[in-house]
Amino acid sequence: MALYTSTYLKGLSKNRSLNESIRFFSSSIKSQTSFDIFLSHSFLDKDEVEGLYIELSKLGYSVYVDWIVDPHLNRNNVTKDSAILIRIRMLSCKSLLLATSTNSAISKWAPWELGYIDGNTSKCAIIPISSETIAPDSYKGIEYLSLYPFVKKVPTVGLGEKLFIIEEENKYVLFDDWLIKGTQPQIQSINIF
Repeated sequence: MALYTSTYLKGLSKNRSLNESIRFFSSSIKSQTSFDIFLSHSFLDKDEVEGLYIELSKLGYSVYVDWIVDPHLNRNNVTKDSAILIRIRMLSCKSLLLATSTNSAISKWAPWELGYIDGNTSKCAIIPISSETIAPDSYKGIEYLSLYPFVKKVPTVGLGEKLFIIEEENKYVLFDDWLIKGTQPQIQSINIF
């Protein structure tokens, strides 16, 4: 399977009616205090991020997205209190996935979030969003993003579609093992590209 495309993720977001979205978002986050994933992103990718939120939630993960879980936060008026709340939320997450796109390079918050969680959990990965109609099978980060593995959804025999953390072509680990057990990517004999 290729990386996530903007078209696919926007489709997930748009195929949900307003009532379904309200019910889905409010039922999945009521009184939630800890999360599997902190989804860092550029707000300019809101539609794609909503699609990722839906996708990751359907795969069984609890996901923190600031404007979904904490809609009262005002992006135009960042305060010390809002920064404290984001820190608390980051500390309540097991991992961070940075949704990269052409817009993510201009995000002022994403590098701070990545550094903060990397310093606290070391469980950070990139989840690339391709603007191409047919996405590539792999991802190569630029600058400091190349230090992190990337996430890709791959069909498996017997388990259905699963997320994998990938460092290199044959060096990867099942996302669940990375998230729960802390298993790092290892050289494998099967090429999942």
